[in-house]
Amino acid sequence: MTEVEKDKARATAAAGVGAGVGGAGAATVGVLELAAQGAATALSASVVIGAGAVAGAVTFFLGYKAYRHFKKPKG
Repeated sequence: MTEVEKDKARATAAAGVGAGVGGAGAATVGVLELAAQGAATALSASVVIGAGAVAGAVTFFLGYKAYRHFKKPKG
């Protein structure tokens, strides 16, 4: 595996972790809030969880890219 392939694999893993974290966060916060208001349906719960997963994936991916940028040796 080349270094470029390893970096792509790491970025994909970071996005996957972010999707899991975002989905879990959306499930606990968004869906429970909707349920408390009596407004939760299967569709609205799915939309909230999906949006949280996408937001988490993007956040973790961009965070990983920033980390790689700052970690890169200056030379």
